[in-house]
Amino acid sequence: MEQSNMPKKAPFSLQVDLRKFEKATDEEKRQQDVMSESTTFFKDGMRKLMRNPLAVGSIIVLILIILTIIIAPMVVPYGYSDIIKVGGKRDKSAKNLAPFTYSSKEIEYMDTTGEKLFPHIMGTDSMCRDYFIRVVYGTRISLTVGLFASILVLIIGVFYGSVSGYFGGRVDLIMMRIVDIIYSLPDMLIIILLSVVLNETLADTQNPIIKSLGTNMVSIFIVFGLL
Repeated sequence: MEQSNMPKKAPFSLQVDLRKFEKATDEEKRQQDVMSESTTFFKDGMRKLMRNPLAVGSIIVLILIILTIIIAPMVVPYGYSDIIKVGGKRDKSAKNLAPFTYSSKEIEYMDTTGEKLFPHIMGTDSMCRDYFIRVVYGTRISLTVGLFASILVLIIGVFYGSVSGYFGGRVDLIMMRIVDIIYSLPDMLIIILLSVVLNETLADTQNPIIKSLGTNMVSIFIVFGLL
């Protein structure tokens, strides 16, 4: 065994142990080649991911949620703001129903016609609207906002950080102080103010994407991205 020329670390010293940075011997290199199999960065990352049960469980739950919000509106006959109707007439007895229960008019309609109505999976609210489909559409909006806000954060963060890191010095100091000022302001106040301003600004736009999403959604994307 070759004697190490590196100085030994004192028992209670806070200095780095230099022996940990010695070059590997030829024998150690050969052992490493035998022990480790060739793999790609993606395979190595996936292997570590699959070893984390919490991460795998979260991915499965997220996939189930995405499938639900895509498939549910195609199956459930109720709309987000639709008031429950029976035979084309509003059913006022369908207020605050418990999960998987029917109103008296719905039961009477099913007994008369023999037609099976779609159940209210989460019940109904005081306006006779189905809770489940409202939760589905709310989940759609939440995931969409999170996705677009993350994309905006990525674009703004990479650009802003690149400029700050490239120029450094006084430019970096000024840009970071701007960030500190923004962090010191209440988030909710900025969200309300920017939402009002952006709603007024985008109200008359002719952009088809903004029209389809709605000015409220677009303003939420921008506000969360900026914050």
